[in-house]
Amino acid sequence: MKKHLGHIFLVDDNHDMRFYLSDMLILLGYTIDSYDNATSFLEQSMDISPAVVLLDMRMPGLNGLELQAKLDALGRKTPIVFISGESNKDEIIEAFRLGAVDFLLKPFNREKLCQVVDKALDMDRQRNHEFINTDAVRRSFATLSAREQEIFVLIVQGQTNKGIAEVTGIQPGTAKKHRATVYQKFGVNTSAELISQCKGVELSKLMQVQTLTEQ
Repeated sequence: MKKHLGHIFLVDDNHDMRFYLSDMLILLGYTIDSYDNATSFLEQSMDISPAVVLLDMRMPGLNGLELQAKLDALGRKTPIVFISGESNKDEIIEAFRLGAVDFLLKPFNREKLCQVVDKALDMDRQRNHEFINTDAVRRSFATLSAREQEIFVLIVQGQTNKGIAEVTGIQPGTAKKHRATVYQKFGVNTSAELISQCKGVELSKLMQVQTLTEQ
């Protein structure tokens, strides 16, 4: 059974290019949705992961840069790889400024295309993993009381029960009980597990979101 390598949204107004790339990439193990213009892509595509947008620069209606900016405004974070037969230096610079993974000039070889596409798919897998993990941490954090949230932050900072007691003014035994509750609500058994679960999560943003929720 052929391994599913990831999904590609191909947006190119050139019929022959869409047919050639779609056929080749499907044979290699990718799944493809192709569109002949940016508007069709916006109206019909689903925000899935892992995925990459393989995007032509020059198209009728919205061009590649305009679609890239539109996706950013909509909060769609799918990585973009540009493909173009004719683009000037300013367009290329702007594409990278807006976060494009790469910019391939036609004609390009299959090996280079697959290398760049796989890089973009790996980036999207990582982004999606971080999003899911951050959401899980946020949900667990929201179940903590105000005191438990304070203890949680100190645990993640590496504080012992004695250190937590000194910072907060509570007894070490009370700190130990709060620690156990935090562990239970996060589904972990040690501070190392909790710290690992929270890796990459900005704790200050958790506190800000919780504050806004309570207002």
